[in-house]
Amino acid sequence: MKRRDVLKAGAAAVVGSTAALGAPSLVLGQAQKKTLRFIPQADLVLLDPVQTTGQVTRNHGMMVFDSLYGLDSAFRVQFQMLAGHQMADDGKTWTLTLRDKLMFHDKTPVLARDVVASIERWAKTDVLGQQMHAQLNELVSVNDKTIRFSFKSSFRALPTILGKPSAFLPIMPARLAATPPSTQVTEMVGSGPFRFMAKERVPGSLAVYQKFDGYVPREGQSSFSSGPKIAYLDRVEWHTIPDPATAAAAIQSGEMDWWEEPTPDLLPVMKSNSNVILNVYDKGGWMTMLRMNHLNPPFDNPAIRRAVLSGIVQTDYMLAAMGEDRNRWRAPVGFFLPNSSSASDAGMEAVLHPRPISQVRQALAAAGYKGEKVVMLVPTDLARANAISEVAVDYLRKIGMNVDYQSLDWGTVLQRIASKAPVSKGGWCIHANAVPGMITSNPILHTYAQGPGPAKGTFGWPNMPKYQELLGKYMGATDPTEQQRLCRDLQMEAFMSVPYLPTGLAFTMAAHRRNITGIPEGFPQFYNVRKG
Repeated sequence: MKRRDVLKAGAAAVVGSTAALGAPSLVLGQAQKKTLRFIPQADLVLLDPVQTTGQVTRNHGMMVFDSLYGLDSAFRVQFQMLAGHQMADDGKTWTLTLRDKLMFHDKTPVLARDVVASIERWAKTDVLGQQMHAQLNELVSVNDKTIRFSFKSSFRALPTILGKPSAFLPIMPARLAATPPSTQVTEMVGSGPFRFMAKERVPGSLAVYQKFDGYVPREGQSSFSSGPKIAYLDRVEWHTIPDPATAAAAIQSGEMDWWEEPTPDLLPVMKSNSNVILNVYDKGGWMTMLRMNHLNPPFDNPAIRRAVLSGIVQTDYMLAAMGEDRNRWRAPVGFFLPNSSSASDAGMEAVLHPRPISQVRQALAAAGYKGEKVVMLVPTDLARANAISEVAVDYLRKIGMNVDYQSLDWGTVLQRIASKAPVSKGGWCIHANAVPGMITSNPILHTYAQGPGPAKGTFGWPNMPKYQELLGKYMGATDPTEQQRLCRDLQMEAFMSVPYLPTGLAFTMAAHRRNITGIPEGFPQFYNVRKG
């Protein structure tokens, strides 16, 4: 029986027991209007947003922790925890001032020394944080509300780096920020609008958040990750439901309120339900990719990376992951978000005209591939990434690569890709991933395209000195024409060095009950959301 037929046969039967949902707290007697039940794209495995770039952890972190800056819907930097800042000496000195009434969940005030400690911890692992830290002369708390940065040279990109929503800077008490970044912080104490209820967490099944009454929203207009974050909900429950048919039935029956990423084959059935709304809230979409490990053979060889790229047919990946509705995806794409000021046609021949398999096999041999094992990590519980992985493994085997296909849950994939070990000691070579399209509109934010090397890069660790040199010029450029010229050069270099294999731009559709309103554009955020 197809999943769609299961739904038509009776959604209530599918979700009639807590065993089917794997959740222990579906009690009808709760205050329904103040509790929102959410189905994330995958289980929340890692709690510490400093330790992973995973979007599930980022979404969790944004509920618990606040940030110094946010971005509005036009991707402009806005103050968040800050009352303001001052720049001096052509960007060599920045003075940041905290706004009033900031409080952590343990009822202690947010002080400048907490901010400094949080920045120091985050900057040890974040790609842009490391680049920022390398330019620092001094980072100090001047008093309880003032933080001062002194740089070796002009550093105008500071607000953009501190305010980026992907791999964001979470502000936590100094006592927690003293934890080495290699050790996960498990005590979730932030100053955001929701508290993490650790005692109610059921790994693999449930995560719970409670409204923090001590949070004082800033004034202004809410827009993307900036502005007032008002918690209208008393409680938010994340229910992990790996089976898409069960998740869809739960949305239809009203057992669940909001599903982050339904699978394409179930959308028509839910669309017929007048109590369910389907909408694309993240207009920037997701730039999907096959991320290669540049430390391990065979992808430590740029010629091999170029050979593999030359036969990638992006439409194959998008059809498998997103279905036949061309409004839900775009291919082929380059390394920057289509229609953004950073996008161009530079180097696009590499993806516009894929080579036949026979030619890719020849190019691969000429590049020096000698049958090395290609360890591919395939998530079983993340439908989009799983579909892209299936197309990829078929392609890689057709071009003659020796693929070791390893099926894992997404949480385990996130843990495995943090390893720099060789293949012989449990290392990896390639996996399917995606980053928010919004961050790929700006070369500064698009860390997956960058190549600072194994000491400072993000998972995969590309080493691309020429790209980094061009990026440095872009960060110092103020003229839009010069910035666009540099973006062309950056994309040309990306096609030469190949930090990852682009597989298309996907627009994911969320499903939620009609009585859920106020959902902001972008990734799932739970402040300003109401349940009627």
